[in-house]
Amino acid sequence: MNKEREQFGSRLGFILMTAGCAIGLGNIWRFPVVTGACGGGFFVLLYAVFLIFLGFPVMMMELSLGRGGRSTYPGAFRNLSTGKSRFKWHTPAYILFAGNFILLMYYTVISGWLLAYAAALCSGKAAALTPDYFDRFIADTPGQILYTFLMILATVVICLGSLKGTIEKSIKVMMAGLFLLLGILVIKALTLPKAMEGVKFFLYPSFENFAGKNFLETVHAAMAQAFFTLSLGIGSIAICGSYFGKERSLPGEGLWIVLFDTLVAVCAGLIIFPCCFAFDVSPAAGPPLIFITLPKVFCNMTGGAFWGSLFFVFLTVAAFSTLVAVFENLVAFGMDEFHLSRKKSAGICGVLLTVFSLPCILGFSIWKNVQLLGKGSSILDFEDFIVSDNLLPLGALYLALFCMNRYGWGSENFYAELNAGTGLKFPRCMRFYLKWILPVVIFAIWAVGLYKKFL
Repeated sequence: MNKEREQFGSRLGFILMTAGCAIGLGNIWRFPVVTGACGGGFFVLLYAVFLIFLGFPVMMMELSLGRGGRSTYPGAFRNLSTGKSRFKWHTPAYILFAGNFILLMYYTVISGWLLAYAAALCSGKAAALTPDYFDRFIADTPGQILYTFLMILATVVICLGSLKGTIEKSIKVMMAGLFLLLGILVIKALTLPKAMEGVKFFLYPSFENFAGKNFLETVHAAMAQAFFTLSLGIGSIAICGSYFGKERSLPGEGLWIVLFDTLVAVCAGLIIFPCCFAFDVSPAAGPPLIFITLPKVFCNMTGGAFWGSLFFVFLTVAAFSTLVAVFENLVAFGMDEFHLSRKKSAGICGVLLTVFSLPCILGFSIWKNVQLLGKGSSILDFEDFIVSDNLLPLGALYLALFCMNRYGWGSENFYAELNAGTGLKFPRCMRFYLKWILPVVIFAIWAVGLYKKFL
């Protein structure tokens, strides 16, 4: 076990970096899209309930694993296995951990799209963002490569520095900028005509809106969103725990992380839904909402170029904070498993990521006929399917079994690590739920998700 492991310089640094890892396009893009498709406020209410009973406990397990194991995902499993079983718990963890790399293979590309839109709006080209602009842009292979490379390069540069220095300070600046932009955009959105209609649709749990939806599908969507919003199961959160000391217990810190994550998701809805209702755009517009529908809204808005610029800068910063946090996981893996220096590990990971991001980009041009999930799908869809539909839920299930099983880490050891330090304690009365009910629910989310995918 690495006793000389780097640690955060402050409690705030830990909370913000972990929140930065969780906060991303799942909050800002997926959450409003799913909320719009599922009838608004009633879905948000279900999401909040499931976030407490599903997302939060699994996050506690992953943070505890990281802090207790003082390593990246596979090393943490290896360090914490009790030895009561011959099963090598760390071996499957390598497969789950690969989800971090696969995630970045397409997340860097989407981040490049956001950067390109922000650049277009900031340079006064708002009028060029016509409905067909997105299709033309993703077919422009050199342009996509350029913006993807810029995002990767910026991420590598930050992760070349030390944890307490470059990374922690950069995350603090990014998160401060993120919340500043978020506040400005929310204020603007709430002053639009019919803005309150959008707020009511978003936050008021109207059974009338909900009644027309399929009940089981909506419940499953709320459960899945509550689970996926924190990016649990592949160790992207565990790395933050591995850098955190034992002075404070994890449940209290986890509540701050969930609060920040939820705040960003809710504020994103308070931006998007008032805009939709102000300009008569369907809130159930689906995935094209960000890159096709909203640019059209900004073009029709007074001062739209400015507000559109702020919105896409905000999205870019949110995506970038996730890139840095997840890429740091890869860098730490090279340092832990292969004993590389930070700079060498960051350089190698950066080169590999640049190369392996190409299939996603080419999937919209010369490889657009590669449709592994059926007609109309793309390589990006396939990569996201591997991570979101499989590795995340299966990783969380594996984590729950390891933490609560006496042949893994064991519930006593898990609780001791979780509650070590001053602060809020996780109640032991939840042990039965964590051991027997939570794994079943996670398995059901995974199974139902696959069923819906291939139905």
